[in-house]
Amino acid sequence: MEPLIKVRDLYKIFNIGTNKVYALNGVSFDIYRGEFIAIVGTSGSGKSTCLNMLAGLEAPSSGIIQIAGKRIDRMNESQLVAFRRQNVGFIFQSYNLIPSMNALENVSMPLMFRGVPLETRTKAAKHYMELIGIGDQGLHMPNQMSGGQQQRVGIARALVIDPKIIFADEPTGNLDSHTTDDVLNLLKKIVEEEHRTLVMVTHDPHIASWADRQLRVVDGHIVETVINKESSIEQEILRETGSEPYCVVTPEN
Repeated sequence: MEPLIKVRDLYKIFNIGTNKVYALNGVSFDIYRGEFIAIVGTSGSGKSTCLNMLAGLEAPSSGIIQIAGKRIDRMNESQLVAFRRQNVGFIFQSYNLIPSMNALENVSMPLMFRGVPLETRTKAAKHYMELIGIGDQGLHMPNQMSGGQQQRVGIARALVIDPKIIFADEPTGNLDSHTTDDVLNLLKKIVEEEHRTLVMVTHDPHIASWADRQLRVVDGHIVETVINKESSIEQEILRETGSEPYCVVTPEN
């Protein structure tokens, strides 16, 4: 059982005047296919920087990021764009729907960039909208939908490319508590039934508790990893590898 994502000695250093600021300070961890991972931390902890580098949106100062056997830290921008297009789906806090497009058009849009014919991408978009419970919302414009409905459109858009990995940046940050639990339940169901890998950033311990495994980040270090012992994927990893997933934990000072 090989990790889908391998991170080794990852650093992100910013030079501010004569000072060096370590947004990430030598983190190392593995993520397996089918895991729901929460990267947890307060503002400025380094969690969003970590997500951005896993997604190839920021270049590391040094270190290794290997995804599906490929070293994305060695890729140039055009290679990263192609890699993301084929392997990665994104879910955003602010939904990032195009206001002039209806829900169906928003969901199918990523397939347009792949050159998928209109009929094929429309069929795929309808399938994923049905899967997450908004099959009747296809012709609705974003401003005609609730926050929860818009986020479900965002989730369907992330799924439509059949990604190996979904990256979610505070995906419930703009939702009320009831809708938050509905969306998290949906994400967990998708991870389990579709065997996706979901990497989510959050500052909220309650939201993080939905994950199979939590990586808590403080000042650019992983200071704690929390495993959901009831998680079937964590039990499978332990059974197949004989150990818990690899992660370097730096004790807090």
